[in-house]
Amino acid sequence: MNETDSAPQGRLLIVDDDRPFQQRLARAMEKRGYQVETADGVREALGRVAVEAPDYAVCDMRLEDGSGLDVVEAIRMKHPEARVIVLTGYGNIASAVTAVKLGAIDYLAKPADADDIHAALQRLPNEKAQPPENPMSADRVRWEHIQRVYELCDRNVSETARRLNMHRRTLQRILAKRAPK
Repeated sequence: MNETDSAPQGRLLIVDDDRPFQQRLARAMEKRGYQVETADGVREALGRVAVEAPDYAVCDMRLEDGSGLDVVEAIRMKHPEARVIVLTGYGNIASAVTAVKLGAIDYLAKPADADDIHAALQRLPNEKAQPPENPMSADRVRWEHIQRVYELCDRNVSETARRLNMHRRTLQRILAKRAPK
């Protein structure tokens, strides 16, 4: 499907604290026929779900006021057939497994575009996802892994270096650089 498809799709809740991304995605999904609502965080999203659970949801994993997984769980409790996708900039296998166990149908790395999100929301349960056109480079995967461990260690450089079995100064240089493409 393309951006001009506008068949009615159902109610879509977009939960992301990155306002520019949230608003761009909301506009793109409205063009695809979704009735879009947005929320900036867990508390606001849970309030919307309590009133009426959406048919679809796109939820960022890490929000300023908590985990998007709490929103996934709340949606699935109230509307078991809802199709929920988790987005994250810090992808790893453990969080992907947790998201799926809580009821997410897919787990996409940011930045995901509206076409990828729409395709994931509309994919049949037994249908396999297409391999990405531009997969992350090995350098990017390494950087993402280091960032994830750093976050899990509460941003403690010494502890992160110990767990990754690397020199502390080497880690500091990596953390000071921008993410590779």
